[in-house]
Amino acid sequence: MSTTESRVTTSGPSDPAKAAPDQAVKETLEDYTLRFAPRSYRRWSPMVVATTALGGIAYMADFSIGAGIGLAHGTGNALVAIAVAAVVIFVTGFPLAYYGARYNIDLDLITRGSGFGYYGSVLTSVIFASFTFIFFALEGSIMAQGLKLGLGLPLWLGYLVSTLMVIPLVIYGMKALSKLQVWTTPIWLILMVAPLVYLIANDPGTVDRFLSYAGTDGEGGVNTASVLLGAGVCLSLIAQIGEQIDYLRFMPPKTEQNKRGWWTAVVMAGPGWVVLGALKQAIGVFLAVYILAEVGPAAAPEPIQQFRSAFDTMMPSWMVVPLAVALVVISQIKINVTNAYSGSLAWTNSFTRVTRHYPGRMIFVLVNLAFALALMEADMFSFLNSILGFYSNCAIAWVVTVATDIGINKYVLKLSPLQPEFRRGMLHAVNPVGVVSFVAASALSIAMYFHALGDALQPYSPVAAAVIAFVLTPLMAVVTKGRYYLRRAGDGISEPLLDADGNPSALTLDCHVCHQSYERPDVTACATHDAVVCSLCLSTDKAGDHVLPASA
Repeated sequence: MSTTESRVTTSGPSDPAKAAPDQAVKETLEDYTLRFAPRSYRRWSPMVVATTALGGIAYMADFSIGAGIGLAHGTGNALVAIAVAAVVIFVTGFPLAYYGARYNIDLDLITRGSGFGYYGSVLTSVIFASFTFIFFALEGSIMAQGLKLGLGLPLWLGYLVSTLMVIPLVIYGMKALSKLQVWTTPIWLILMVAPLVYLIANDPGTVDRFLSYAGTDGEGGVNTASVLLGAGVCLSLIAQIGEQIDYLRFMPPKTEQNKRGWWTAVVMAGPGWVVLGALKQAIGVFLAVYILAEVGPAAAPEPIQQFRSAFDTMMPSWMVVPLAVALVVISQIKINVTNAYSGSLAWTNSFTRVTRHYPGRMIFVLVNLAFALALMEADMFSFLNSILGFYSNCAIAWVVTVATDIGINKYVLKLSPLQPEFRRGMLHAVNPVGVVSFVAASALSIAMYFHALGDALQPYSPVAAAVIAFVLTPLMAVVTKGRYYLRRAGDGISEPLLDADGNPSALTLDCHVCHQSYERPDVTACATHDAVVCSLCLSTDKAGDHVLPASA
């Protein structure tokens, strides 16, 4: 099919396919929900994208996570656990971040073509959506604690306020979020770093007390079980790479001229997020040990208490609570607009594929917030480590499976197509390579976590999730000989998908269903018309009239 033909051919009134609703067209073109992010929209420099992505990790949960691990197992075990988890997260996050930035697609679209299939990745979309509302609830709980201390609001009302306040901010996509993150990041950094520096400079003995703290289990020293239990909690954050990719997909094309800045931004804002995350967890241990005698073990993991005590040592008393509350509120807003945004994408993506109907992203913003509010009202903060320890098994199994498919199956075994594919009709419904590996790894590791295989193996559940996913993913690719990755060899359009630099082509073609122009990677030929159809119209085609048949 020629470019000219595809542009001028449109469907008539008798076309059985229905045009995409105006709402779907408007919303998906606003921030490219559910689809490839075109070059014409990606106007930000690599550093602006990186700053925006890193602004989304300004959450306070790291302080609570680190504090919880440190108070339970001691500083030595906590620091080793944090380091182990950070290495795993960095290594697995790198290939995912590269694919998202290079090919301008989010983690769900990457997952489809990296071992799961068109419908198989619905499993992982639900896992990711769960991540966003779990961490929204955690951040909302922290903010409610701040509002209780600063304004006297009861916790139930603080939970409601922290949920409702993000709705106006998350209505818009990348354009609004980039401005919010860039302008608030310097303030957040100053408020977070200044008290820590002051404490260490003013009282160097705090470092010795921090390093010597043995934990409530009373064992002291570094031991494998404690390290792995702590690392399992930290590894619940492995799915954060999905939120980073929601921003990295808007990276500009990689060229010879910008490749150094491009790579710096991808590494820094992709897997590099975990460096700052690990530092925050370590600071959380430090601050919890510092205030333990003052507030007790129940309140020591609360960031609002940690920073209230830290600010109290360096400024007048009338400034302490307002600044501590300001830090918590800024952090909560920065991360929870991202949680609400990314969660809405994940839910919408799954719903649209399963029902072939696009209901609008805002509906699932509200759904995600409802789940988060329910968790907050159930006082999830009091059993935080149990929730995160359980969840991490599923998240590890998913991310390691996709990372292994990219790193091993694509580049070493060459059984998985090197270029990612996400369009309906091009992929099989389910690919056993990823689905079997993910289900087996998550099921066995969850059984271990709940002591089904004995108490001795329970701490090793995150290790089991990672190892099983890493071994099974290439094994399944070899067993299936890579037959279930692509349903078709070509998409029926003669123009190439990539340009001379290996970036997605900027050539535009007109979808004959919704009558909008889309760049080359977002369309395929239509099965029933001499025209092209965009990826969203393919997803919402209930009759399957436009979906290309499978190759022989």
